[in-house]
Amino acid sequence: MSELRQNLITRDWVIIATDRAKRPDQFANTKKIPAFLPSHRPDCPFCVGNEEDGTVETCRLGDRTGWKVRAIGNKYPALSPTAERIRISSGIHRMMSGIGFHEVIVEHPRHDLTTALLTVEEVTDILFVYRHRYLEIRKYPHVETIVIFKNHGESAGTSLEHPHSQIAATPVVPSQFRSRIDAAVRYFDDTGECLFCRTLEDELAAGERVILESKHFVAFIPYAALSPFHIWVFPRRHSSSFDDITDPEITDLADTLKTVLAQLYYGLNNPDYNYSIRSVPIAEQATKYFHWYIAIIPRVSKQAGFELGSGMFINTALPEESAEFLRSIAIPGDRNFRPS
Repeated sequence: MSELRQNLITRDWVIIATDRAKRPDQFANTKKIPAFLPSHRPDCPFCVGNEEDGTVETCRLGDRTGWKVRAIGNKYPALSPTAERIRISSGIHRMMSGIGFHEVIVEHPRHDLTTALLTVEEVTDILFVYRHRYLEIRKYPHVETIVIFKNHGESAGTSLEHPHSQIAATPVVPSQFRSRIDAAVRYFDDTGECLFCRTLEDELAAGERVILESKHFVAFIPYAALSPFHIWVFPRRHSSSFDDITDPEITDLADTLKTVLAQLYYGLNNPDYNYSIRSVPIAEQATKYFHWYIAIIPRVSKQAGFELGSGMFINTALPEESAEFLRSIAIPGDRNFRPS
């Protein structure tokens, strides 16, 4: 019989469809991984040699001829830092100018790589740039929320193969952020505990949904995962905002993130996925009730009419079986393995 589980952090009820559940390996990407991608494409805007394409560079690791990671303004930004802050209300209609930031993090000079195939040191460089841009962007008074995210694969929303991620900063706090903060505040008021810290404590005690533990981070599939192989990466140390991360934690997170993405890459045949760093809004830098984390969502299933009509999720993968499957995946060589 199917069962309903509640995710206390998102407040969602999830149907764990045990009668319709698939084996974990049945979620593998059925598309063939291209046998060959060039390491450089002259027509790719992110490849070496195209740095002077008119986009504004905001950060660079390395020199002009040997860069490692670059942060640049999105050529087609959803939000612009040069816009004037305007807010208009007319009856029930409300409008605000699209002021904010929208940047691209070009993660590596090579065109043919993905995070799962980078070295730990290369992923560390990406995270350092994330933190640097987060710290800089938060200084602007019109910024309320900063979102760091990566789209990998066509069904995840990307149109360029070159490894990249994005940072967006909005002049409002999105309603999803508000609802999760409200849930966290209510839990803290009722119990005196951080809901995220308690979730981490319970997942470590159960163990069956934990994928990977490191000194500073734990990767697990939540008890009420919203979709198949939905993964959360929590810092062990209570911290509300991503930019509070320390240098040793960045190195450890790079190892953890690369390993989990490599488990997906080899276990599910390089599935499309999104990941995002969920951090507290700018005005609430340090709290006792919120705990930043990374959500990784493989695009191995689709929402249909029930999900869209009810707002509930149906998960056809048992979180415990999915975690066990990922723990069993062997990554070729060591964690710095890269195919030639």
